Amino acid sequence: QVQFVESGGDLVQPGGSLRLSCAASGFPFSLYAMSWYRQAPGKERDLVASITSGGGTTTYVSSVKGRFTISRDNSKATVYLQMNSLKPEDTAVYYCNYPTPLNYWGQGTQVTVSS
Repeated sequence: QVQFVESGGDLVQPGGSLRLSCAASGFPFSLYAMSWYRQAPGKERDLVASITSGGGTTTYVSSVKGRFTISRDNSKATVYLQMNSLKPEDTAVYYCNYPTPLNYWGQGTQVTVSS
């Protein structure tokens, strides 16, 4: 059974940094591309970044390019999102899933950017 467990969210000041982690299980992680999504209050869940199965190619939504970095460790079945220069508009619950997401979602991790 597929499972995603997100962690690393916190309250951080504008300009700060966070590193999110997503531990995956229940499928051959190293064979699957992965993505990070976020859902701000009152808004739909949006794709933020994706990474291919081997980690060689990454893509980002324009609003986070140059600030966020997606990476993965296939030996740990974990995907990461390094977030730098955080802005209040990055405030959201962050989730991981496949680039074509399942109906199943983990619990997410809350990121709040505020002074």
